[in-house]
Amino acid sequence: MTLLAIDVGNTRLKWAIYSQAQPGAKLLASGAEFLENIESLAEGAWAAIPAQDAPSKMIGCIVAGDALRQRVQEQIFERWDLNPQWVLSSPQEAGLVNGYDFPMRLGADRWVAMIGAWHRMMATHSAAPKPMVVVMVGTAVTVEAIGVQLAPDGTSQGKFLGGFILPGHGIMLKALESGTAGLHVPTGDVKEFPTNTSDALTSGGTYAIAGAVRRMRHHVQNRCGQDPVLYMTGGAGWKMHPWLGLEDVELVDNLIFDGLLEVAKFRGISD
Repeated sequence: MTLLAIDVGNTRLKWAIYSQAQPGAKLLASGAEFLENIESLAEGAWAAIPAQDAPSKMIGCIVAGDALRQRVQEQIFERWDLNPQWVLSSPQEAGLVNGYDFPMRLGADRWVAMIGAWHRMMATHSAAPKPMVVVMVGTAVTVEAIGVQLAPDGTSQGKFLGGFILPGHGIMLKALESGTAGLHVPTGDVKEFPTNTSDALTSGGTYAIAGAVRRMRHHVQNRCGQDPVLYMTGGAGWKMHPWLGLEDVELVDNLIFDGLLEVAKFRGISD
């Protein structure tokens, strides 16, 4: 049984086909499309998928509204006879408890990425689970805190404690361009002591994000009494990672797909 996993963000739709609806499944195909090109999927990238790799199940998460979800589903129905399952934030799923004031209002991408991060941490720290800071760097930046608590059956489970939302680099720079006379979106470099406007803007945005990550790390240390595991993911994570000034941050290619596979297993999609 093959699985189509879809992550629809603010800018792009990312997709992957796995050999099973299980964590660690073999990746058979993957790709990405900008949202304005979604209507080309069925006759484009998906048309090239061999018949033996065609998915029989689908799971996904989406941050946009019903109109965009409908566009995606139309492409799925045009290419494959699948019943889409969309993951929404909930009070609890796949080993993680949602501490948001209104759990259903938490972004599905944030929720799924945290589930992926929790199981990644447990794979190496199951004997002594650790709190985490999970950073996603994309159009927006999120910095999440996850603690550890005992479940009713005596096992460990994660507890989402709260998180920051920041504008990503592009949004920061466009805001400065539109609100400040004489500034234009730069192509500068990150410098410790910028001496031109382009470098100053690029460095300012980069170190603002780094500061938020370091602050959340400090909060989790104080709250949980130990150093957290730090994960960074997202399309622009590789750009941000070198400038954090923290040696213990693990860059993960796509925690959202990891989380979708964990939810698929939890829900028994392959059964």
